Amino acid sequence: MNKRIIILLVALVACLMQGNACTNLIVGKRASTDGSVMCTYNCDGFGFAGSLFHTPAGRHVAGEPVAIRGWGPSHDGQYVEQVEYTNNVVGFMNERQVTIVESTFDGRLELQNRDGLLDYFSLMRLALQRSSTARQAIRCMAELVERYGYNSTGESITICDPNEAWIMEMVGKGPGRKGAVWVALRIPDDCISAHANLSRIRHFPLEGKQWKEANGVWEAVPQVSRRANAKYFCSISSKHLQYVENPWVECVYADDVVSFAREKGYFSGSDEEFSFRDAYCPIDFENVRYADARVWSFFRHHRSDMDQYLPYINGEFAKCDHLPLWVKPDKPLSLRELMADMRDHFEGTPLDMTSDMTAGPWGMPIRPLPMHYRTSDGTNLYRERPIATQQSGFTMVCQMRSWLPNDVGGITWFNCDDADMVAYVPLYCCLSQVPDPFRPENNQRNEFSFQSAFWMNNWVANMVYPRYSMMIGDLRSAQKELEDYYYDDQDSVLRAIDKLTPAERQDYLNKKSIAYANRMMKRWDELAKHIIVKYNDQVVKREAPDGTFQRWGYDTPGYKQEFIDAIPTATGDRYILNEVIERRER
Repeated sequence: MNKRIIILLVALVACLMQGNACTNLIVGKRASTDGSVMCTYNCDGFGFAGSLFHTPAGRHVAGEPVAIRGWGPSHDGQYVEQVEYTNNVVGFMNERQVTIVESTFDGRLELQNRDGLLDYFSLMRLALQRSSTARQAIRCMAELVERYGYNSTGESITICDPNEAWIMEMVGKGPGRKGAVWVALRIPDDCISAHANLSRIRHFPLEGKQWKEANGVWEAVPQVSRRANAKYFCSISSKHLQYVENPWVECVYADDVVSFAREKGYFSGSDEEFSFRDAYCPIDFENVRYADARVWSFFRHHRSDMDQYLPYINGEFAKCDHLPLWVKPDKPLSLRELMADMRDHFEGTPLDMTSDMTAGPWGMPIRPLPMHYRTSDGTNLYRERPIATQQSGFTMVCQMRSWLPNDVGGITWFNCDDADMVAYVPLYCCLSQVPDPFRPENNQRNEFSFQSAFWMNNWVANMVYPRYSMMIGDLRSAQKELEDYYYDDQDSVLRAIDKLTPAERQDYLNKKSIAYANRMMKRWDELAKHIIVKYNDQVVKREAPDGTFQRWGYDTPGYKQEFIDAIPTATGDRYILNEVIERRER
């Protein structure tokens, strides 16, 4: 690995240390409208500017040392052994369309081993460089933490390729204990899943047994022959990791995942009763409402019976204490629907963030920190935490297509900042250069730049947030215009590359991705200038049919009705206009 790559890894590690409250949505290939495997990533955290990182493919001397800078007290001069070939990696997808994204659940903080060499990000990046399938990536990560140690807290990791989607959960063993306890499950092809800062895997099938599955719950069944498409799950332990690549294996876990929980006093029941979440990440109202509410809202978009889990979201654990790990949607999801899911603020649910007085005069779905606050009489309050949030550094929807060549089959639909407020830009997994608006050097967190996608998006978003219902229509129009263009243009891309050589294809797809990014930046510059003029001084200038503004005409839309209705309750008769007040004023 060359010096440049090490620097990039260190820089992104430094960024991600400051923000790990992320959301992943996952779609199996038979749960999507076009047969894509899809997953998403909102990487959320105040204090860092999002950007896109690239590690070029390379051939190496196997066994040579590769410097790794972990998150422990001091990892300078520590290394892992190199492999003969490393993949081209763009963001979180490699040249084989393998994609790995994550969310942090922390869990039992006493299990963090700060002396372990590999943090979760280093682990993901190494697996992307070294793996051709999702199964290989799982094996790679399990072997790396066992050999070099793991220094992060609890992680839920999504691992996908063009054919399969997996969820893997991992937590360390504490100071002085190398390795980790973990479990990985393949998500059924016709199902959707998600995780968002809370462990999601509860019960799972144990070695040597077959289990029947329904909505993420298993029951033991007699040994039977495996049938095509039958939902039977076999599992193996980490000492047999070489078998993880066999297609019949759909669950794999560390061989001490149960015994370690017993050793630490986290679990005392029978093996069949063991729940990874309950042992390593016990729930309470706060972490369910903050985290699993996002999963519930995603499921609710695509399955009609999800309100039965509202007691769980409201902390009534005696009535319901979990969500399904995955569900079969009422109908397959499209790419555009999944993008819309990433922009969710619980609209249309009992948790809707746009519909009460906390949304302010213009239905703002954004809330300032802190998460917890108090009234003057000491009443404790909290705010909701949706999928879309202002502190996102970057957002992506990853699409993996098995029927296409890898170089064009894998697309990361990417942008910096809040998913609700940006247009997703398609970038191909074969890229040899990152478009300028997404390059790390152009996205500095403490310096505005017109060349920065992060700052251009923030410029627009932070104008729209305070007057959301008034201004969001202009942003939606520009967002749809760009995404319609990108989506419709994919057919022409496939036609254009049909007769090109691999080198010509890469050059074409590089130029196409750069053009897409530049188009977005130009449109967002136009949008920013348009809305600052249109909404100047709290009124709305009237537009002519050609898009120009009328010289003097303007409208005064005022507050949202819900906010108006709350004013008398909060202020008494101070603003009430009636005959007595009118006579007094005269």
